[in-house]
Amino acid sequence: MIEEIQIRDLGVIESATIELDRGLTVITGETGAGKTMVLTGLGLLLGGKADPGSIRPGAEIASVEGRFAPPQDHTALSVAADAGAMLDDGVLLVVRTLAPTRSRAHLGGRSVPQGLLAELGHELVTVHGQSEQIRLRSPALQRQALDVFAGPEHAQNLALYGRLHQQRQDAQRALERWDADSQAREVELDRLQRALERIDALEPRAGEDAELRAEAERLGNVEDLRAAAEHAHRALGGAEDPDAPEGALALVDHARRSLAAAADHDETLADWSGRLDTVSYQLSDVLTEIGSYVTGLEADPERLDQVHTRRSALTEAARTYTDGGELVELLAFAEDARARVAALTAPGAGRDALDTELQQLESDERDAAASVTQGRRHAARLLAEAVDAELAGLAMSGAHLSVALHERSALGPWGAEDVEFSLTPHPGAPARPLAKGASGGELSRVMLALEVAMARQQASTPGGTLPAFVFDEVDAGVGGQAAVEVGRRLAELARHTQVIVVTHLAQVAAFADRHLVVMKTSGAHQGAVTNSDIRRVEGPDREAELARMLSGDPLSETALRHAAELLERPVVGR
Repeated sequence: MIEEIQIRDLGVIESATIELDRGLTVITGETGAGKTMVLTGLGLLLGGKADPGSIRPGAEIASVEGRFAPPQDHTALSVAADAGAMLDDGVLLVVRTLAPTRSRAHLGGRSVPQGLLAELGHELVTVHGQSEQIRLRSPALQRQALDVFAGPEHAQNLALYGRLHQQRQDAQRALERWDADSQAREVELDRLQRALERIDALEPRAGEDAELRAEAERLGNVEDLRAAAEHAHRALGGAEDPDAPEGALALVDHARRSLAAAADHDETLADWSGRLDTVSYQLSDVLTEIGSYVTGLEADPERLDQVHTRRSALTEAARTYTDGGELVELLAFAEDARARVAALTAPGAGRDALDTELQQLESDERDAAASVTQGRRHAARLLAEAVDAELAGLAMSGAHLSVALHERSALGPWGAEDVEFSLTPHPGAPARPLAKGASGGELSRVMLALEVAMARQQASTPGGTLPAFVFDEVDAGVGGQAAVEVGRRLAELARHTQVIVVTHLAQVAAFADRHLVVMKTSGAHQGAVTNSDIRRVEGPDREAELARMLSGDPLSETALRHAAELLERPVVGR
């Protein structure tokens, strides 16, 4: 529900506060008084496009503030919370300001994009103006109206169908890409298989490159290695020449024996002797290993050539198939290539898998479309009956709304059929599609009949919530008894939700729970800016406004009597 709208410096309105309530509120006033600015202000709060030209002459900025009170757990509240908006006892505070070069939007004290207000507005308020009546000619809008009337279970079926339709399209495109890329995959498969043949012929092992590098270093430096090992052997074990100095092993053994001889007199010497005994064993082992190393160290040019050849083959393959040219990368490439080849050649994979998935999705999509069609057929009959009953009350007795489902040649995003509304305005007249044959007055009444019918349907649905409705001259093109029935139907709709109506017809305004009048005043001197104010009228003031609407003269006694009669007329359901 819209609780309040405050407008400052917008068009002819310098400052106005519009207090609203549940039920039916009508806004009236002379042509040019500023009723349009009220709707313009509301449109700005609902995320409408800002027009700097609507700023009041002489003012730097215009602003509109609104208080919206959605029901608990309403979608708009979660959207606002996600945007960081603060709530005032469950009320959304919306502010829109206009400057010559920019406009700004605030929600709950937070600056937000204009698009977010439009998203909230779509959930909170439904605005019907002359453009919306024209849009009713659109088959898409007719289909949407039927789907809304069909109820929440149908909405779930429609959402499921939409997901399946998208998934089926995605699967179909994937299959088409597969077929289009078949030649490229053949080239890829041949390249991978040739690469694996070459790699498998090499039989590379993890760590083999490090082993070959070490072996190449050893075989390529045999003489240096032999000289170093022999020198170390002499240093540890001593030379064969008796005049040469003793080796390290003999000296350590001599020191150990010297300490052992006196170890009985001091434990410290015994400890040193034991430690040197360990050193002696270790040096002896090293001496033996060096001797074996020198004995087995031989130059092997043939093996060195084999190592170089092997390293070159591994490096060339790694550089061919990887960026870094390392053996570890070559092994990873081979693993990935085997997996890709398996995917391209495995039975039941590739195109077979895509085709199987597509067939299953096509079947699921057809089943979902059938459920949507069934729901629409049932809803079409009920909607036609409900609208016919409303049209009879809107001075179109005998009029009939036909809701036809035309099967499509192929499933579309919204199902297996297009929806078309046709109107038979009176018995014996041919049925004409709303898109072609309905007049403005007929469209106004059909739209109102649809809204009342859908409001009743949603109000009877557990958990169903209705937006607030704003009608801009929904009574255009009607008069007399039809105007009275339009007012009656608006009052009926207002039993279920808030309804705000801008009207020129006293017959409609008389049904209101709250009557607001936009009044225009002009400055006394030439060039003064026109100003409009909005106030609520009751009692004699309301009768005078209705008299003005009826005759143009708020003091006409005949018009005043007629106005009083209109106000005395009972409203069904009150």
